Amino acid sequence: MLAIDQSIFGSDDNFIVLVRDDATGQTAAIDAVDGHAIAERLRQLGWGLDLILVTHHHRDHTAGIAMLKGEFGATVVAPAAEAGRIPAVDRGVHEGDTVNVGRAIFEVIATPGHTAGHVAYWSAEEKLAFVGDTLFSLGCGRVFETPLETMWTSLLKLRALPRDTAVYCGHDYTAANGRFALTLEPSNLDLEARMAEVARLRADGRPTLPTTIGAEQATNPFFRADKPRLRRAIGMAGGDPAAVFAEIRRRKDSFS
Repeated sequence: MLAIDQSIFGSDDNFIVLVRDDATGQTAAIDAVDGHAIAERLRQLGWGLDLILVTHHHRDHTAGIAMLKGEFGATVVAPAAEAGRIPAVDRGVHEGDTVNVGRAIFEVIATPGHTAGHVAYWSAEEKLAFVGDTLFSLGCGRVFETPLETMWTSLLKLRALPRDTAVYCGHDYTAANGRFALTLEPSNLDLEARMAEVARLRADGRPTLPTTIGAEQATNPFFRADKPRLRRAIGMAGGDPAAVFAEIRRRKDSFS
């Protein structure tokens, strides 16, 4: 089993996740926004750092890599398609490759959209997915480097994972995403319940992550672009799901 440590860091609500295989002691960081903050947390836990699993090239996910590799000797695993834009990559990975964190096996899933080479890491046995900025709780990442339809295809890959998969995202944007989701489906009782839970967690100073694939299937409008109720709600009944997704993403981009 993997031990998981999580915390929110920085003004952009980056979500830092550290995982450690109890049997072997091998430890990995999922992305590396701030090397000093991660190193300090590792020292508090008494953990080393063997791996950094990178989801994509944006600096708010890679800025701490060089410092952490220098201090801990960590191996940097990153999407091969973006290896030239990520510091100190030791191993480039493609869809279908596997990465071990101790005895835990993670499969690489190509999830382009937010960036052209974005990947996620999924462990069927551990029931865990690290999805970077492709999927957020109640939302998804902005689409910068691909057509909008590409992101929809990537979300469908993640939506097809087992419902009980715990999902760790690159940012904790749940509250803001939920406010937008309610403008689309104000009568979604699952969404109402999720937002009440988010309010309780935030009031206690706790993160709203992880979420689960099942929870996102019920509440995340970006997962639901092919659902008749949502398509009717935005005036696109019978519309092509990719086009519906694109319209939802455009609305979210201008939502405040």
